[in-house]
Amino acid sequence: MESPKSKLPNDSERYLECFRHFLKHSTQNQVMQDFIDHLLPDIMKIGNGKSNLNVIGVGSGCGDLDLKILSALHHKYPEMTVDNEVIEPTPQQLRDYRDLVSQTPGLDYVRFIWNEMTADEFEEQWKENKRTKKADLIHMFQVLYYVKDPEATVSFFKSLLDKNGKLLITLHSGNIGWVKMLEAFSNQLGNAELNRSTDDIKRFLDSKGVRYQSHNLPIQIDITKCFIEGDEDGELMLDFLTQVLHFSKTASPELKAKILEFLHCPEVSVESNGKVLMNADSELIVLEQLT
Repeated sequence: MESPKSKLPNDSERYLECFRHFLKHSTQNQVMQDFIDHLLPDIMKIGNGKSNLNVIGVGSGCGDLDLKILSALHHKYPEMTVDNEVIEPTPQQLRDYRDLVSQTPGLDYVRFIWNEMTADEFEEQWKENKRTKKADLIHMFQVLYYVKDPEATVSFFKSLLDKNGKLLITLHSGNIGWVKMLEAFSNQLGNAELNRSTDDIKRFLDSKGVRYQSHNLPIQIDITKCFIEGDEDGELMLDFLTQVLHFSKTASPELKAKILEFLHCPEVSVESNGKVLMNADSELIVLEQLT
């Protein structure tokens, strides 16, 4: 029986190091840029002619994606001002976000409201303070793995939407190798909540009769160095894929070997030009408040 593993998100410094490594060795940043350039303008039919838009970013990280979304909003609605509510629990990420704002010219149309807290804490505080402010755009990208009750979180943030407001959610697609690996080894890794995918959210929305749109976001990760024993980059990637702190040092040799074998099977990854590339497609779900 494997001993309990320390979860990677519990060590914010290591988590950030692994996350940045993941971004460097995946196509996620480019895919999200393509989304902003090509999909987002059609989605952002919001505001109903208001002079000020209310935006909420859930799990905003260092803010680079937030600022691109704000820029796209400003391009579409140049006369509007924006209240941008930032929800981010990691102090270093929030500091990086503030630094990025201070270094980015032309943001005078935005008022930033900073919340150093989790999505669950934000919901609790919102209800305690009986806030009634409505949002025109809410985005939560790869966040629902880390909340207590993803269905309740989706319901809460959807309830904050103003008429014609949009809620954007991304999670892994349910059929990708990464999710299959987490499902297969959930007991050994102790991270069952990370198995969540857009399949779970869509089943919930369907059960409630909630209409939504979905768009595939094709992402690949270069996991080549995971198979090089002792490679520091490979260990960072394994930590991120398993969400286990120092996975190679804490997992038994048997578990590590089984996971590496799983990651290398044809259903999970392909070899191309000397690299091992894993399918990590995500899916964008768009909810709209029609009334």
